Amino acid sequence: MSSHAHADHAAGQSLNALALSATIHCLTGCAIGEVLGMVIGTALELSDFKTIVLSIVLAFFFGYSLTSLPLLRSGLALAAVVPLALASDTISITIMEIVDNAIIVAIPGALDATLSDIGFWASLAVSLVIAGMAAYPANRWLLARGKGHAVVHAHHADHGAG
Repeated sequence: MSSHAHADHAAGQSLNALALSATIHCLTGCAIGEVLGMVIGTALELSDFKTIVLSIVLAFFFGYSLTSLPLLRSGLALAAVVPLALASDTISITIMEIVDNAIIVAIPGALDATLSDIGFWASLAVSLVIAGMAAYPANRWLLARGKGHAVVHAHHADHGAG
């Protein structure tokens, strides 16, 4: 392997690791919101539609929050943080939520399960893992073009946040 090809391969591994990190970061926020929304909706016996909407809203809220809080703590103004969070997370969260909720709806009995049913928790776990896998290629593509979480990472590098 030539040194140029080796450098490209090493850069690809670095990009893959960064994409995985960005995906896990985004998945963490999505999972917090998704699980909380499903738990609240199920506990309050909300309709399936209302439970899914609540889960989606909370997934976006927590997803954006996990990106925004470190930036706010670094001294960045909210007016600067909001566009950074939107740029870095919107595509990834959207993919995760579409995939996650489509799987939850497709799994027989998942929306009818109660909090004490293993099926409730298993369907959430499976759907979130698959959602994360679905978002990884988009995160990698965005990072390779200096978009997505690369925007936040650039801010961290410029301002020492982290």
